[in-house]
Amino acid sequence: MTIDLSESFKAYDVRGVVGETITAESVRAVGAAFVDVLRLTGQQVLVGGDMRPSSAEFIEAFTEGATARGANVTQLGEISTDMLYFASGTRHAAGVVFTASHNPAQYNGIKMSKPGAVPLSADTGLDDIRVVAQAHLDNREIPSTGTPTTVTAENLLADYARYLHSLVDLRGIRPLKVVVDAANGMAGKTTPAVLGDAVLETLPVELVPLYFELDGTFPNHPANPLEPENLQDLQRAVREHGADIGLAFDGDADRCFVIDERGEPVSPSAVTALVARREIARAKAAGDKTPVIIHNLITSRAVPELVEREGGRPVVTRVGHSYIKAVMAAESAVFGGEHSAHYYFRDFFNADTGMLAAMHVLAALGEQDQPLSELAREFNPYFASGEINSTVANKEAAVHRVLAVFAAGGDENATSGPSGVVDATELKDPRSPLADADVTVETMDGITISAEDGTWWFNLRASNTEPLLRFNGEAHTRELMEAVRDEVLAIVRGE
Repeated sequence: MTIDLSESFKAYDVRGVVGETITAESVRAVGAAFVDVLRLTGQQVLVGGDMRPSSAEFIEAFTEGATARGANVTQLGEISTDMLYFASGTRHAAGVVFTASHNPAQYNGIKMSKPGAVPLSADTGLDDIRVVAQAHLDNREIPSTGTPTTVTAENLLADYARYLHSLVDLRGIRPLKVVVDAANGMAGKTTPAVLGDAVLETLPVELVPLYFELDGTFPNHPANPLEPENLQDLQRAVREHGADIGLAFDGDADRCFVIDERGEPVSPSAVTALVARREIARAKAAGDKTPVIIHNLITSRAVPELVEREGGRPVVTRVGHSYIKAVMAAESAVFGGEHSAHYYFRDFFNADTGMLAAMHVLAALGEQDQPLSELAREFNPYFASGEINSTVANKEAAVHRVLAVFAAGGDENATSGPSGVVDATELKDPRSPLADADVTVETMDGITISAEDGTWWFNLRASNTEPLLRFNGEAHTRELMEAVRDEVLAIVRGE
């Protein structure tokens, strides 16, 4: 079977259907190309995988390709994605983890890292790896360098847990009952090590486990907490057990969603603000006069407002972990958060880790007496739509229709110009219920249209892989948010 790697190589990682677009043969070629492109002959390469049925086979196949090209491989066994970042950061070695994150059971994929947990994307080496790997596949052989190599195994779980404990000390918090939904993913392995007593000393945390058995067929529900239906078991368990908090992880445990004591979700923007306050205070105590906090452009405006109040400097970036990590490094930012519940830490090699974010929330909750719903209220003052997708055949035309209503004269610049701000103070369509608003149009990632009085904003951005436009909006009142949401979606969908 001839495999076209362009079907599985995405902008930031590799994702494919096992046996169709990703196979042991293709993985073996990728292992060789990884060493070739990053010039890792004679160096250590870290290889681990999640609990999916194909991950163990893929670890072996990648090892064969990498050693053929002269790398020394350290196999890490079953790991979460943030365990790879920990290993890559502490050992300053390149590595990969086999995972398809929240995708269904028939998928697997590869997340790759340069030494020091520096991400790989299509623009920074991933596309070069695809080209070289395709050549190895087409030639149907991987030539050996003849360099002597070693293959060793290492268990990082205890070191990983100790490192996280060195960053957030939970020993002095009040006792908390914590329900954790691992969704049969890798959090079923990392949670007992970090929050339980499986590896280190007992914390004042009573764990109530949901679906901790590692099972890449996901027999209980998909490992995608971004979908509300996948939070229902956790919400029910929090209420039934009278728990203080619920935590939901995705399949590779690099994202964490938070549920309060009432069973209600705490928005990722509120979590970002809560953690940002803690990290700003800690950085200031260490001598950083104006700590930098990164947030993507569809995070709640409550985040940059809090950062400025706390004496930090907010920096906005486009959506996507490669962009966030690059800006984290360039700005020496102490922390970064995304609307999708990815959280990035300078002390974690600028990488994202759901577990460290969860520990910060537990610390903030356990250091005071309020329930989480009250604690989070301060960080969630506005009304957000959440991300709403629309299937649109012609995405550019839909964006132009929205601009024609909201922003006279801004359409061409907004869809094709460089990142910046377009002045747009008139509306072409007087039928709009928002026709009196003066607006600006920002073009960093799709279009972001904001009322100049600050009462509402929305972002429209196109999916890179599907015929979808993604809408996110926020306003000072629920009624205003719903008015903006409904009008934009009607225009996008041609209603």
